[in-house]
Amino acid sequence: MPIVPHLPRTPRGYIYTELGAPFVHEAAALAEECALAVGYNGLNHAVMMVSPSDLEDFVRGFSLTSGLVTSIDDIRDIALSGIGEALQAEVQISSRAFWALKRQRRHQAGTSGCGLCGVAALEQALPNLPALPPRPLPPAAHLAGLRERIAKVQLRAQDTGALHGALFVDEHGALRLCREDIGRHNALDKLIGALAHLRLAPHGGFAVVTSRCSLELLHKAVRAGFATLVSLSAPTALTVDWARRHHLNLIHLPHHSAPRIYSPEPSFEEHP
Repeated sequence: MPIVPHLPRTPRGYIYTELGAPFVHEAAALAEECALAVGYNGLNHAVMMVSPSDLEDFVRGFSLTSGLVTSIDDIRDIALSGIGEALQAEVQISSRAFWALKRQRRHQAGTSGCGLCGVAALEQALPNLPALPPRPLPPAAHLAGLRERIAKVQLRAQDTGALHGALFVDEHGALRLCREDIGRHNALDKLIGALAHLRLAPHGGFAVVTSRCSLELLHKAVRAGFATLVSLSAPTALTVDWARRHHLNLIHLPHHSAPRIYSPEPSFEEHP
Protein backbone atom coordinates (compact mmCIF):
# COMPACT_ATOMS: atom_id res chain seq x y z
CA MET A 1 0.00 0.00 0.00
CA PRO A 2 1.45 3.39 -0.93
CA ILE A 3 2.53 5.59 1.97
CA VAL A 4 0.32 8.64 2.34
CA PRO A 5 2.63 11.66 2.36
CA HIS A 6 2.45 14.31 5.06
CA LEU A 7 0.06 16.92 3.77
CA PRO A 8 0.22 20.34 5.42
CA ARG A 9 -2.55 22.63 6.45
CA THR A 10 -4.08 24.53 3.54
CA PRO A 11 -5.99 27.83 3.45
CA ARG A 12 -9.17 25.71 3.37
CA GLY A 13 -8.25 23.69 6.45
CA TYR A 14 -6.39 20.48 7.29
CA ILE A 15 -6.01 17.70 4.76
CA TYR A 16 -7.23 14.27 5.83
CA THR A 17 -7.51 10.86 4.20
CA GLU A 18 -10.73 8.89 4.32
CA LEU A 19 -10.44 5.52 6.09
CA GLY A 20 -10.31 2.73 3.53
CA ALA A 21 -9.73 5.14 0.68
CA PRO A 22 -6.06 6.21 0.86
CA PHE A 23 -6.21 8.20 -2.35
CA VAL A 24 -9.25 10.26 -1.31
CA HIS A 25 -8.09 13.48 0.32
CA GLU A 26 -10.35 16.20 1.64
CA ALA A 27 -9.84 19.36 3.68
CA ALA A 28 -11.57 20.22 6.95
CA ALA A 29 -11.51 23.36 9.03
CA LEU A 30 -10.56 22.60 12.64
CA ALA A 31 -11.15 24.60 15.78
CA GLU A 32 -8.23 26.80 16.87
CA GLU A 33 -6.86 26.43 20.39
CA CYS A 34 -4.26 28.30 22.40
CA ALA A 35 -2.95 28.65 25.94
CA LEU A 36 -3.85 31.98 27.53
CA ALA A 37 -1.97 33.06 30.65
CA VAL A 38 -3.98 35.57 32.69
CA GLY A 39 -2.30 37.86 35.19
CA TYR A 40 -3.60 40.65 37.41
CA ASN A 41 -1.48 43.71 38.19
CA GLY A 42 1.65 41.74 37.37
CA LEU A 43 0.64 38.68 39.40
CA ASN A 44 0.25 35.45 37.37
CA HIS A 45 -3.08 33.81 38.15
CA ALA A 46 -4.14 31.09 35.70
CA VAL A 47 -3.48 29.47 32.34
CA MET A 48 -6.55 28.50 30.35
CA MET A 49 -6.96 26.62 27.08
CA VAL A 50 -9.26 28.76 24.95
CA SER A 51 -10.26 29.55 21.40
CA PRO A 52 -8.31 32.64 20.25
CA SER A 53 -11.34 34.83 19.59
CA ASP A 54 -13.07 37.46 21.72
CA LEU A 55 -10.31 37.09 24.30
CA GLU A 56 -11.01 40.40 26.02
CA ASP A 57 -14.63 39.31 26.53
CA PHE A 58 -13.32 36.05 27.99
CA VAL A 59 -11.04 37.86 30.43
CA ARG A 60 -13.87 40.13 31.56
CA GLY A 61 -16.29 37.24 32.03
CA PHE A 62 -13.72 34.96 33.68
CA SER A 63 -12.78 37.73 36.12
CA LEU A 64 -16.42 38.36 37.02
CA THR A 65 -17.64 34.77 37.28
CA SER A 66 -14.56 33.68 39.23
CA GLY A 67 -15.23 36.39 41.80
CA LEU A 68 -11.88 38.07 41.10
CA VAL A 69 -13.69 41.37 40.56
CA THR A 70 -17.16 42.35 41.68
CA SER A 71 -17.87 44.87 38.94
CA ILE A 72 -16.80 45.48 35.35
CA ASP A 73 -15.58 48.87 36.60
CA ASP A 74 -12.87 47.08 38.62
CA ILE A 75 -11.20 46.14 35.32
CA ARG A 76 -9.14 49.13 34.22
CA ASP A 77 -7.27 47.69 31.24
CA ILE A 78 -6.60 44.44 29.37
CA ALA A 79 -3.38 44.07 27.36
CA LEU A 80 -3.04 41.03 25.10
CA SER A 81 0.33 39.83 23.84
CA GLY A 82 2.00 36.80 22.30
CA ILE A 83 1.54 34.95 19.05
CA GLY A 84 0.44 31.52 17.93
CA GLU A 85 -0.38 28.99 20.61
CA ALA A 86 0.95 30.97 23.59
CA LEU A 87 -0.82 34.20 24.52
CA GLN A 88 -0.85 36.42 27.58
CA ALA A 89 -3.46 38.73 29.07
CA GLU A 90 -2.22 41.30 31.56
CA VAL A 91 -5.20 42.74 33.42
CA GLN A 92 -5.08 45.94 35.42
CA ILE A 93 -7.67 45.92 38.19
CA SER A 94 -8.59 48.32 40.97
CA SER A 95 -6.58 48.39 44.18
CA ARG A 96 -9.59 47.08 46.09
CA ALA A 97 -9.98 44.05 43.78
CA PHE A 98 -6.26 43.33 43.77
CA TRP A 99 -6.08 43.42 47.56
CA ALA A 100 -8.96 40.92 47.75
CA LEU A 101 -7.24 38.70 45.17
CA LYS A 102 -3.97 38.65 47.12
CA ARG A 103 -5.82 37.88 50.34
CA GLN A 104 -7.59 34.97 48.66
CA ARG A 105 -4.30 33.59 47.32
CA ARG A 106 -2.66 33.85 50.73
CA HIS A 107 -5.52 31.90 52.27
CA GLN A 108 -5.28 29.18 49.63
CA ALA A 109 -1.50 28.91 49.92
CA GLY A 110 -1.76 28.45 53.68
CA THR A 111 -4.26 25.62 53.57
CA SER A 112 -2.19 23.16 51.55
CA GLY A 113 1.24 22.91 50.02
CA CYS A 114 -0.09 21.37 46.82
CA GLY A 115 -3.14 23.49 46.20
CA LEU A 116 -6.56 23.83 47.73
CA CYS A 117 -7.43 21.69 50.71
CA GLY A 118 -10.59 19.60 50.58
CA VAL A 119 -12.71 22.15 52.42
CA ALA A 120 -11.60 25.05 50.22
CA ALA A 121 -12.10 22.99 47.08
CA LEU A 122 -15.62 22.11 48.17
CA GLU A 123 -16.33 25.76 48.88
CA GLN A 124 -15.34 26.56 45.31
CA ALA A 125 -17.40 23.71 43.86
CA LEU A 126 -20.44 24.45 46.02
CA PRO A 127 -20.22 28.19 46.74
CA ASN A 128 -22.62 30.14 48.89
CA LEU A 129 -24.42 32.22 46.24
CA PRO A 130 -27.13 34.78 46.96
CA ALA A 131 -30.52 33.90 45.52
CA LEU A 132 -31.73 35.93 42.57
CA PRO A 133 -34.97 37.91 42.64
CA PRO A 134 -37.68 35.77 41.02
CA ARG A 135 -38.43 36.93 37.48
CA PRO A 136 -41.00 35.82 34.89
CA LEU A 137 -40.24 33.20 32.29
CA PRO A 138 -39.52 34.39 28.74
CA PRO A 139 -42.45 34.29 26.30
CA ALA A 140 -42.83 30.96 24.53
CA ALA A 141 -42.54 32.76 21.20
CA HIS A 142 -38.94 33.69 22.01
CA LEU A 143 -38.06 29.98 22.17
CA ALA A 144 -39.79 29.05 18.91
CA GLY A 145 -37.30 27.94 16.26
CA LEU A 146 -34.43 28.86 18.56
CA ARG A 147 -32.29 25.85 17.64
CA GLU A 148 -32.47 26.75 13.97
CA ARG A 149 -31.67 30.40 14.65
CA ILE A 150 -28.68 29.43 16.77
CA ALA A 151 -27.31 27.16 14.06
CA LYS A 152 -27.30 30.09 11.62
CA VAL A 153 -25.24 32.39 13.85
CA GLN A 154 -22.72 29.84 15.16
CA LEU A 155 -20.40 30.53 12.27
CA ARG A 156 -17.24 28.99 13.69
CA ALA A 157 -19.11 25.86 14.77
CA GLN A 158 -20.44 25.53 11.23
CA ASP A 159 -16.87 25.39 9.93
CA THR A 160 -15.33 23.18 12.60
CA GLY A 161 -18.06 21.24 14.39
CA ALA A 162 -16.04 21.49 17.60
CA LEU A 163 -17.14 24.65 19.39
CA HIS A 164 -19.63 25.31 22.15
CA GLY A 165 -21.85 28.37 21.95
CA ALA A 166 -23.29 30.81 24.47
CA LEU A 167 -25.86 33.29 23.24
CA PHE A 168 -27.99 36.14 24.54
CA VAL A 169 -31.60 36.61 23.48
CA ASP A 170 -32.89 40.08 24.34
CA GLU A 171 -36.27 41.11 25.71
CA HIS A 172 -37.69 41.30 22.18
CA GLY A 173 -36.64 37.74 21.31
CA ALA A 174 -33.75 38.77 19.07
CA LEU A 175 -30.40 37.00 19.15
CA ARG A 176 -28.10 39.84 20.20
CA LEU A 177 -24.79 38.11 20.95
CA CYS A 178 -23.07 34.83 20.19
CA ARG A 179 -19.74 33.73 21.63
CA GLU A 180 -18.01 30.43 20.83
CA ASP A 181 -15.17 28.47 22.37
CA ILE A 182 -13.71 24.99 22.68
CA GLY A 183 -14.68 25.15 26.36
CA ARG A 184 -18.31 25.46 27.37
CA HIS A 185 -17.34 27.45 30.47
CA ASN A 186 -15.19 29.74 28.33
CA ALA A 187 -18.02 30.40 25.89
CA LEU A 188 -20.32 31.51 28.71
CA ASP A 189 -17.55 33.64 30.24
CA LYS A 190 -17.08 35.34 26.87
CA LEU A 191 -20.80 36.08 26.66
CA ILE A 192 -20.92 37.45 30.20
CA GLY A 193 -17.86 39.59 29.51
CA ALA A 194 -19.40 40.99 26.33
CA LEU A 195 -22.66 41.85 28.11
CA ALA A 196 -20.75 43.62 30.89
CA HIS A 197 -18.63 45.54 28.40
CA LEU A 198 -21.72 46.64 26.45
CA ARG A 199 -23.60 47.46 29.68
CA LEU A 200 -26.47 45.16 28.72
CA ALA A 201 -28.50 43.89 31.68
CA PRO A 202 -28.36 40.07 31.74
CA HIS A 203 -31.84 39.84 33.27
CA GLY A 204 -33.26 41.81 30.33
CA GLY A 205 -33.28 38.66 28.22
CA PHE A 206 -31.94 35.15 28.66
CA ALA A 207 -28.78 33.14 28.06
CA VAL A 208 -28.57 30.02 25.92
CA VAL A 209 -25.86 27.37 26.13
CA THR A 210 -25.48 24.71 23.47
CA SER A 211 -23.56 22.38 25.78
CA ARG A 212 -24.32 20.11 28.70
CA CYS A 213 -25.88 22.18 31.48
CA SER A 214 -23.91 21.43 34.63
CA LEU A 215 -23.59 23.11 38.00
CA GLU A 216 -20.57 25.23 37.02
CA LEU A 217 -22.56 26.93 34.28
CA LEU A 218 -25.36 27.63 36.74
CA HIS A 219 -22.85 29.28 39.11
CA LYS A 220 -21.75 31.61 36.31
CA ALA A 221 -25.33 32.39 35.29
CA VAL A 222 -26.35 33.25 38.87
CA ARG A 223 -23.24 35.38 39.47
CA ALA A 224 -23.88 37.23 36.20
CA GLY A 225 -27.49 37.94 37.17
CA PHE A 226 -29.34 36.16 34.38
CA ALA A 227 -33.02 35.58 35.00
CA THR A 228 -33.23 32.57 32.70
CA LEU A 229 -30.79 29.98 31.40
CA VAL A 230 -31.80 27.86 28.41
CA SER A 231 -29.80 24.76 27.49
CA LEU A 232 -29.93 22.62 24.38
CA SER A 233 -28.82 19.60 26.42
CA ALA A 234 -30.58 18.31 29.50
CA PRO A 235 -29.44 19.69 32.89
CA THR A 236 -28.12 17.52 35.69
CA ALA A 237 -30.29 16.87 38.73
CA LEU A 238 -28.00 18.96 40.94
CA THR A 239 -28.24 21.87 38.51
CA VAL A 240 -32.04 21.77 38.72
CA ASP A 241 -31.93 21.71 42.53
CA TRP A 242 -29.64 24.74 42.62
CA ALA A 243 -31.63 26.61 39.98
CA ARG A 244 -34.80 26.23 42.04
CA ARG A 245 -32.97 27.22 45.22
CA HIS A 246 -31.51 30.35 43.62
CA HIS A 247 -34.59 31.38 41.60
CA LEU A 248 -32.90 30.96 38.23
CA ASN A 249 -35.38 30.00 35.54
CA LEU A 250 -33.99 26.86 33.87
CA ILE A 251 -35.35 25.61 30.57
CA HIS A 252 -34.26 22.63 28.47
CA LEU A 253 -34.93 22.89 24.74
CA PRO A 254 -35.13 19.32 23.36
CA HIS A 255 -34.77 18.51 19.67
CA HIS A 256 -38.27 17.36 18.91
CA SER A 257 -40.57 18.35 21.77
CA ALA A 258 -41.79 21.40 23.63
CA PRO A 259 -39.45 23.35 25.96
CA ARG A 260 -39.21 21.80 29.43
CA ILE A 261 -39.27 24.18 32.41
CA TYR A 262 -37.30 22.67 35.30
CA SER A 263 -37.13 25.84 37.38
CA PRO A 264 -39.22 27.26 38.92
CA GLU A 265 -40.58 24.01 40.28
CA PRO A 266 -44.01 23.11 38.87
CA SER A 267 -46.98 23.73 41.12
CA PHE A 268 -49.47 20.88 41.40
CA GLU A 269 -52.01 22.79 43.44
CA GLU A 270 -55.54 22.58 42.12
CA HIS A 271 -57.06 25.88 41.16
CA PRO A 272 -60.74 26.58 41.84
